[in-house]
Amino acid sequence: MRELERLRAEHPTATHVCWALLAGGQSGMSDDGEPSGTAGRPILEVLRHHEVDGVLAAVVRYYGGIKLGAGGLVRAYTDAIATAMQLAERVERIKRAAIAVEIDYADEARVRRWIETHDAELSESAYGMTVRLVVRMAAASREEAAAELRDLTNGRAIVELVEVQA
Repeated sequence: MRELERLRAEHPTATHVCWALLAGGQSGMSDDGEPSGTAGRPILEVLRHHEVDGVLAAVVRYYGGIKLGAGGLVRAYTDAIATAMQLAERVERIKRAAIAVEIDYADEARVRRWIETHDAELSESAYGMTVRLVVRMAAASREEAAAELRDLTNGRAIVELVEVQA
């Protein structure tokens, strides 16, 4: 993972870079040389407790000369991530979708105005016998958008789902 590589490059003398990842129902973790279960698992449990997804949490640790023991390590890693989670800004991830709209040339200006006035963006356009516009928007609004575009063009627009991504 690039972010972990960046952290290691930024802290080349760090003793450990322990981490946990929670994304899309999958998880991963690393104790990075700490005793098994004393770093990655506690970090992962904090992420689960906060009910987040799409998060990589890492702790960069420099050995300070005092052995903390297993319990001390668990507390240190848990506290570090818990504090970071309290201070972190939450960002909502919105699934995006692209729809393809096939319209007559006469409807193009009207459809482009619709795109400009809604939370949508034009990502492609192709011209042939008809105009094909690929429009990106929040996935949750694509059905409503399709209905509005059909209404706007008096039923002439042909709308199809092209892709969905997080």
